[in-house]
Amino acid sequence: MFHLLQTNVAAVADTLNNATTAVETVAKEETSLFSIIFSGGIIGQTIMTIIFIMLFFTIYLYLERLFTIRNFTKSDDNFMSQIKLLLSQGKVDNARTLCQSTNTPAARMIGKGISRIGKPIDDINMAMENAGKQEIYKLEKNVSVLATLSGAGPMTGFLGTVVGMVMAFHEMAETQNARIDMSMLSEGVYTAMMTTVFGLIVGIIAYVGYNQLVGRIDHFSQKLEADAAEFFDLLNEPV
Repeated sequence: MFHLLQTNVAAVADTLNNATTAVETVAKEETSLFSIIFSGGIIGQTIMTIIFIMLFFTIYLYLERLFTIRNFTKSDDNFMSQIKLLLSQGKVDNARTLCQSTNTPAARMIGKGISRIGKPIDDINMAMENAGKQEIYKLEKNVSVLATLSGAGPMTGFLGTVVGMVMAFHEMAETQNARIDMSMLSEGVYTAMMTTVFGLIVGIIAYVGYNQLVGRIDHFSQKLEADAAEFFDLLNEPV
């Protein structure tokens, strides 16, 4: 019994030692990675900080616009059929009320057209076109910032690369020995490589996110145009 207890205690001790070793290894790796990323001196650290700020805003803007567009573009498939039924019955006021009670871009655009019924068709078209542009503008808010970041991120990374190479060559020029110690060049090389890597990460995320959001907005814009065309077909139907 005592021998079995000693064996269990030894097994538990080995497990704790292994777990402690693993935690220490992970901590060392994280510390090593952090020191590598921010090992480029004050200039390299400043550039890396700017790049990480760009990365944060890139991810934030992409997710914020993505969820906004997804919620904004939700529509009721029965909305246009209800509008068609009400207008065919001459219930213009009921159709206007339906548009006001439906919180969708298509409803707001169609409601603007219904409010102009009785006026020249060009006036109705202009009012609906302006309403549609306002809805699209709401979706495009801050999307252009992603396009800017898709170019600014890699360019900032390349700036860090140039700075790092300048630092490395400066160390080489200051060395009086015939043999150059590579550890002296590590700070400049780390700056050159890490800023390029993270600058490209920012650019890739921003570029892909921008194009995806623009594609969603274009698709929604085409849907609004289709709803507007269907509305004009209703107005042109013979009574």
